[in-house]
Amino acid sequence: MDFDFGSDFSGFGDFQASSENLEMKKTRQYDRIWRVSVGGSICGKPLLLDGIIYFGAMDGFLYAVDASTNKVLWKFRADGLFLDSSPMHFSGKIYIGSFDNFMYSVDAKTGKLVWRLRAGAEINSTPFVDETGVYFGCKDGFVYALHPETGNELWRFNTGDVVASSPAKVDGRILVGSFSSFLYCLNASNGKEIWRFKTGGEIENDYTMTTHKGIVYFASFDNCLYAVSIENGRELWRFKTGKYGNCSIPTIADDVIYYSSRDGILYALTMSGQELWRFKTGKECIEKGPVAHNGRVYLCSGDNNLYCLDIHGNELWRFQTGGGVFTSGVIFNGTLYFGSWDCRLYGIDLETGEERTRIQTSTNKQAYLPDAFEMFKLEVRKTADNFETAGSDDKYAGSFQNLNLSEYGAKSEYVTKSEYTHKSEYTTDFVIFEGAMTIGNEVIYMHRNMFPSLTSKEMI
Repeated sequence: MDFDFGSDFSGFGDFQASSENLEMKKTRQYDRIWRVSVGGSICGKPLLLDGIIYFGAMDGFLYAVDASTNKVLWKFRADGLFLDSSPMHFSGKIYIGSFDNFMYSVDAKTGKLVWRLRAGAEINSTPFVDETGVYFGCKDGFVYALHPETGNELWRFNTGDVVASSPAKVDGRILVGSFSSFLYCLNASNGKEIWRFKTGGEIENDYTMTTHKGIVYFASFDNCLYAVSIENGRELWRFKTGKYGNCSIPTIADDVIYYSSRDGILYALTMSGQELWRFKTGKECIEKGPVAHNGRVYLCSGDNNLYCLDIHGNELWRFQTGGGVFTSGVIFNGTLYFGSWDCRLYGIDLETGEERTRIQTSTNKQAYLPDAFEMFKLEVRKTADNFETAGSDDKYAGSFQNLNLSEYGAKSEYVTKSEYTHKSEYTTDFVIFEGAMTIGNEVIYMHRNMFPSLTSKEMI
């Protein structure tokens, strides 16, 4: 079937193109995280310890709240906002990075500063902390290792590009990704490189990378989720998702991998990377990992909702907030705690989805957040034969070559959708509206400034 875009289609005039010639292309490096503003919004994952909830917000405060009384025990103020860097605990101290370029160590009981170290740029990496070091990435391109008691630098490793990835440590090795498109395996004691694995896009994971039985699972903005051997960096499989990149953390429970993509889809995969089912939320992206607990999966989404699904992907309930939910949650006493862009930390009953509590940050003014998909644009290729896919690009190295993507990216026939999903009264196959294009059942999102003269209309 051919589609006529009409004279308003961004200068294409009466150009006609088949749907297979349409491709979303990434036009620049991912930079959304660096262009946010100060506000009361919460994006980082809360930490629960001994009945106390610790979380950072974009108002520049690190909060400590008694989970039983909702009383704010203390607030620590940095000179910059806390975005995705989330608090980590070790030996009575809370560690967190800020956009003021500092990594902080704060007393967990009093909120008093223990030490801080200035890095070379903003820190949007959640640190990994143990007795050997505080490991984190920085926008200046370095991975840092600091002494946990003194904050003295032990070593740093230069990746050559932004590090907004949160490291994991396994058997004396540090695993961390970079916007250079490489996943690095480093010696934790001296920072020397052991191996590197190349993907086709930036690697950004806001929380500690998922590792399981000698395998690291991570995502890239080349739209793939990877499983790579920690021992030698060999690719075991990859799973292809949508068109807008990946940066979420997979969750493993009962030998099922739950992974959410920036297209607003939660995937359930086998441990070998085969799709079991998928669940689609609203148009806004999902950038954080789901929580699996007692046969349920809890999913935070940029469409303002927290979803509760059963293990087959059926929606049980949802809870709506006043802003995008770009974080993940923690569970305590039957309550799931998570933050929202609407400047509140919520506590929701795990069974019913009813609100138990909410905690307001210092301001209810939401921070500015750029459009999730503005670095992508729709391209119309001349012929279907010229259509390129990530799997055929020569820039993929080593283990990428000669890989049969269909072997690992099997499509499921079982697609679960919310019973609450709004359906249009129109049944057209092709509609353009408010910066989004729908072809059949698939929605393609475009920069809202691409079609300044376009009005909502049905295309035949």
